[in-house]
Amino acid sequence: MDWFAKQLLIWFDHHGRKDLPWQADPNPYRVWVSEIMLQQTQVTTVIPFYQRFLTTFPTVEVLASADLDEVLHHWTGLGYYARARNLHKAARIIASDFNGLFPVGVEALSELPGIGRSTAGAIVAISQGLRASILDGNVKRVLARFHAVPGYPGATQTSKILWKYADQHTPSDRVADYTQAIMDLGATVCVRQPDCSRCPIGARCTAHARNQTDRFPEKKPRQAKPTRKARMFLITDPDRACLLEQRPVTGIWGGLWTPPERDSDYSIVQLCREFGIAEGDIEATDKGAPFRHTFTHFYLDIEPVYVRLKQTPALARDGTDVLWYAAGSKLRVGLSAPAVTLLQSLSEIDLT
Repeated sequence: MDWFAKQLLIWFDHHGRKDLPWQADPNPYRVWVSEIMLQQTQVTTVIPFYQRFLTTFPTVEVLASADLDEVLHHWTGLGYYARARNLHKAARIIASDFNGLFPVGVEALSELPGIGRSTAGAIVAISQGLRASILDGNVKRVLARFHAVPGYPGATQTSKILWKYADQHTPSDRVADYTQAIMDLGATVCVRQPDCSRCPIGARCTAHARNQTDRFPEKKPRQAKPTRKARMFLITDPDRACLLEQRPVTGIWGGLWTPPERDSDYSIVQLCREFGIAEGDIEATDKGAPFRHTFTHFYLDIEPVYVRLKQTPALARDGTDVLWYAAGSKLRVGLSAPAVTLLQSLSEIDLT
C-alpha cells in the first residue's frame, strides 16, 4: 500500500463519514442507487431523496416492476432525469437477465445503462470488496492537485492521466474504505477553497507546495451558452386542474409531465385548436413574468401563459400523453422543475 493510500485510510478512520444511509447495508443495489443519485448532486441534497426512494423501491426487483412514471415521480426535484430513466432500464435488465443479481466486476457493470467506469468502480469496491478505481468529480480534484495535473479533467488526455493515478493509488486492502475516504476528502477538505491544514496528504501535495491549489484542476474552457425562448401554457379548468403534457422519452425532461411548451410566438388560439378546445370555452387569460431555467448547454427563458376555461373539455388527445393535474393530486407522475414552479404559481394567479 503506497503512502497516499495509507494516509487517507488513517484520516478516514478518524474523520471519514461513516453514517450515510447507504453505508448501513452496502449491498450492490443500495450502493448503485446512491452512486447514481450522487452524480452531479451533493450528499445533503441526495439523502432525503435516497431514503424515500429506498422506502418505495427497496430491491432491484421492486424497481424493475415499477412504472417509469412512478420512478420519475420519486425523482422529481433531483434533476438530471436521464439518471432515473437509466436506473429503471438497468433494473429491468438485472431482474430479467441476471435473476436480480448484480453482475460482478467493472466491465460487466459498465454494460448496464447509466453506469460508467467510475460508478461501476464504486459499486464494485464498496459493495463487492473488489479492487477497483474511481474517478468522480471529487477524486479528480484531489488527484489533479496532488500531482499538479494540467488541463481540464474532462479532456480525454487529462482524464487518461488522472485514471492512471487513480489506479496507482488504489490499494488491494480496505478498498471500500479507501474509496469512501478519497471521495470524503474531496467533498469535505479538498474543496474549491481547500482547507490544506486539515489534509492528510498535504505534505506531498504538489499544488499545495507550489501555492497553486486555485489553479488545479483547470476549469472547463468557457463557451457562451445560447439562449432559447419558449412559452408554457397553464390551461386550467373550473376545478383549477391544470393540463399537463408528457414529454417524449428522449430529449430534455424525457418522460416527464409539464405544461405544454411551445415556441415563443405560439398563440393561445393555436394551442387550443391543437387540443380541440373551442375558443368560446376560454374564460380568461394572462401572461406571467418570464423566468430562466438553466441547462448544461443552454438557457431556456420561459414565458408563462395562463388560460382559464369555462368548462372541462373532452380533449382531442385525452388519454394518451395529456392529463388534468390538480393541486394535491394523488397522481404519481414525474414533473419537470418548471412544472413544479408553475403549478405552485397557480395559487397566486387571479384571472379576472
